[in-house]
Amino acid sequence: MTDTLTQLAQVLEARKDASPDSSYVASLYHKGLDAILKKIGEEATETVMAAKDGDKDKIVYETADLWFHSMVLLAHADLGPEDVLKELQRRFGLSGLEEKASRKAE
Repeated sequence: MTDTLTQLAQVLEARKDASPDSSYVASLYHKGLDAILKKIGEEATETVMAAKDGDKDKIVYETADLWFHSMVLLAHADLGPEDVLKELQRRFGLSGLEEKASRKAE
């Protein structure tokens, strides 16, 4: 599964130098951070609505869109899925309460 994230990250990275007319992702990069954040907000809302409807296929579809656009943001910020996976690994074994408490201390 992480191979898919890695492959997607590579494609997203390659699109940074592409013409905005050549791909959807290149056009998002060209429009800038606000356009990327707007798409993430839209996709998050659509994911919530799908979950409220209880349609599992729609939940998966919308979550894929949310993840995709989140990965566009990561690439825009010169980050990748490995950075998120490292953070999740760091949290593994911590209770949610412990993790939240550690953030307040920082």
